[in-house]
Amino acid sequence: MTTLDLAVALVGFLTSALSGAAGLGGGTILIGVFYALGMPPSEAVPLFAAVQFVSNSSRTVAYIRDVEWSAAGWFLLAGIPATLLVAPFVGRVDTDTVKLVLAGLILASLVPQASTRPTPARPAFALAGALNGSLGLFVGATGLFVGRLFFRPDWRKETVIGTLAMTQMLGHGLRVLAYGLVGFSALAAPQRLLPLCAAVIAGTLFGKRLNGRISERAFARLFRVVLITLSLKLIWDAMRGYGWI
Repeated sequence: MTTLDLAVALVGFLTSALSGAAGLGGGTILIGVFYALGMPPSEAVPLFAAVQFVSNSSRTVAYIRDVEWSAAGWFLLAGIPATLLVAPFVGRVDTDTVKLVLAGLILASLVPQASTRPTPARPAFALAGALNGSLGLFVGATGLFVGRLFFRPDWRKETVIGTLAMTQMLGHGLRVLAYGLVGFSALAAPQRLLPLCAAVIAGTLFGKRLNGRISERAFARLFRVVLITLSLKLIWDAMRGYGWI
């Protein structure tokens, strides 16, 4: 195991702890780090999908009593066909384009939500599945923009975290299978995958203990700084890749 593999595992622990405490956000940072390290989508996204499948599985178990199970059916109803239809095109994506799209999604997620009525539950869960199965195949992380569809006014915070974890687990599992069908194996780098999986399980347990013990205001500020910094790094790398700077 190289120093880089250890560093990636440490990032996996920290980002999984973030998701364990807040419900989302850690995955977006992790895939952003993969791209910032220079991994192409064909390597970064299958690895990320496998790791996040493990991470979200452990988070689902941690919040199993709070999961809203009816959301899974509507999520899969759109997620399965979307994943199968889009999977054959994942090998054609340009790395720099993916970086720009991911940076844009990160910045868009930081824009305050308008105080409008939420999307009805069933269409919201189906839309989440469609986004996971289409856009998620290219950018990897979908929690920050799909997660908004799971903030239901009648749900407790724990219900949001558990249900989002469950549907993200399903989405990443579908992606692992889809990548395998088109020749991108999540097991191509086991020396990096296995420590990452162990790290995200430990991070989830640590994040679960932190939940409710940290200041939401301080957490939100740090979270925004990290995401803005990461998105600017992705934009910089993409611009360099395109030869614009």
